[in-house]
Amino acid sequence: MKILRLILGDQLNSNHSWFKNTDDEILYVLMEVKQETNYVLHHAQKILAIFAAMRDFKSMLAKKNHQVIYFKINEKSNQQSFKLNLNTLLTQHNIQKFEYLEPDEYRLDHDLTEFCSEISIPSECFSSEHFYTNRSEVNEIFTDKKQWLMESFYRYMRKRHNVLMSEDGKPVGSKWNFDHENRKAWKGEPKVFEDHRPTHDHSELWNEITEAKIKSFGNHNASKFRWPLNRKEALKHLDFFIQHILIYFGDYQDAMRKDETRMFHSLISFALNTKMLSPREVVSAVEKAYLSNQLSINAAEGFIRQIIGWREYIRGYYWAHMPAFGDQNYFSHQLPVPNWFWNGKTKMNCLKYTINQSLDEAYAHHIQRLMIVGNFSLLAGINPKSLHEWYLGIYIDAFEWVEMPNTLGMSQFADGGKLASKPYVSTANYINKMSNYCEGCHYSKSDRLGDKACPFNSLYWNFFISKAGQLSKNPRLAIVHKQIRDMDANLIKDIQLQAKKIIKNIEDI
Repeated sequence: MKILRLILGDQLNSNHSWFKNTDDEILYVLMEVKQETNYVLHHAQKILAIFAAMRDFKSMLAKKNHQVIYFKINEKSNQQSFKLNLNTLLTQHNIQKFEYLEPDEYRLDHDLTEFCSEISIPSECFSSEHFYTNRSEVNEIFTDKKQWLMESFYRYMRKRHNVLMSEDGKPVGSKWNFDHENRKAWKGEPKVFEDHRPTHDHSELWNEITEAKIKSFGNHNASKFRWPLNRKEALKHLDFFIQHILIYFGDYQDAMRKDETRMFHSLISFALNTKMLSPREVVSAVEKAYLSNQLSINAAEGFIRQIIGWREYIRGYYWAHMPAFGDQNYFSHQLPVPNWFWNGKTKMNCLKYTINQSLDEAYAHHIQRLMIVGNFSLLAGINPKSLHEWYLGIYIDAFEWVEMPNTLGMSQFADGGKLASKPYVSTANYINKMSNYCEGCHYSKSDRLGDKACPFNSLYWNFFISKAGQLSKNPRLAIVHKQIRDMDANLIKDIQLQAKKIIKNIEDI
């Protein structure tokens, strides 16, 4: 039976059972298509990284004697659509069955399900063999539960997969969570390691992308490209991180620094989300390092929680709430994304450094995304769907299943608190505590009012004043609402006027 198998750009799992044996009757296909480059505006490095990794994956399959067809972006035969290209291949090669791996994005899952219903030959969808859980598992765990709690899911996962567990069934270190030990500010010591990732020259590929007239933004950095091409490079990077850097990750995972873009973060998310690496091997490697006394429990637990807890939880949350989730807007925020989100030209240091770093490297760590960009966006009232599209485009590791819940739920509270138990917002005080962004800023971190007052300060208080009807009953915000009740009425009025002025002139701050 002649079989056609589709591999998507985020399904580069060389250890998948599909590839254990060769069969001349099985034809694999990978495609660079404008359908995927154009549905949102993507960072140049994101397009480069995925195309380069796909091409390397194709070469790997060919070397192992698999039959592979590859559509480059500029090939005349490329119709720039999965469906159109697949239909042509079905006819050309007399295909008798179509197979594909479970897509991680609702959009593609819907398209391929529809495609299978339209063709006259049998079709079958297979597991990507990547995640710990299946799509519906998280939803099933929380059936009949009043509230979804990541922490309870995380503990369930630890027990089920015997990760960082003692023989007596208790968590190693006698606690499940060491997050309170992971919030130290970084003052310059210990030193951050130099970027040890390999450098690739993708100039030729970049020329192909520009010739195809694909729109993108950000610095392409094609001649000195630092993101991994394949599993071998990703594994080498993971090993270096665990051996030399992870020891500091726990303490400083929330810290930010304007002269340090990577800090002590792993930068493995792109490799994970394209399936070059599996979450199981990452967790196993970290646990092994802890058990051999290379790591503190807070470093090991903090990192593992991101993989086995948050990552799996977010995926389950996404599939349980799609397709309606993408249109959630609890606060009815409508402000467009400011133009300086695309060029970094703002007088606010924290946003300037974070956005320019994102434009330069297609990367920012989770606190920069949540407590700088997300914090400002929520306080200012930016439309969450527009912000989601910006996040999805700018970050190299952003695929909808992981990015959308983090943006709409965790960051923007657009689901009304189903994912996050409170809005993650702050004044300048938090930013100053966890970074050096406030040093030399045009605005004063300590002022609420006046032309030089940090916009975060008035926006923060205005947010809780204006959203009291929606947030006043939240038990985690009781102190904030008490502080507002104790405020002088004139001060409240001045804060509201200050915030209104900032929002009106948002393009100029």
